[in-house]
Amino acid sequence: MRKYFEEFEPGSVRDSTGRTITETDIVLHAGQTGDFYPHHMDEEWCKQQPFKKRIAHGTLVFSVAVGMTAGVINEVSMTYGYDRLRFLQPVFIGDTLRVKVTVRERKEHKRPGYGLVTEGLEVFNQRSDLVMVCDHLLLVEKRVPGDAAH
Repeated sequence: MRKYFEEFEPGSVRDSTGRTITETDIVLHAGQTGDFYPHHMDEEWCKQQPFKKRIAHGTLVFSVAVGMTAGVINEVSMTYGYDRLRFLQPVFIGDTLRVKVTVRERKEHKRPGYGLVTEGLEVFNQRSDLVMVCDHLLLVEKRVPGDAAH
């Protein structure tokens, strides 16, 4: 797909399908990152903590959520970074996540022929609780280099 800078419409929204967080997700993520903290791995310890059960790693939730938004490859766009990442509620084994992506802004970028698009990611669980938010920054090629953002 080729979606140029000028084609990103502020206010446009897309939604992902669902993805359930599993025990396997947590164990694999712990092994990949080395994060074996008891909050994620020790069910008995967690029974004494405020949430009473194991929680998914924030970095796991972030990784899964970002992956859920990447259904189509845009040949003229690349991830520039992420801003304002916040984990608002815990995610537990068995929670099903959905992601809402809203184009927030288009603006000029210092790199000639490119603009910066900001997408807001909102991650919800199966109860529609907002569990994570962040801004996804995209560096996107302009259809006509030198055009100003509208």
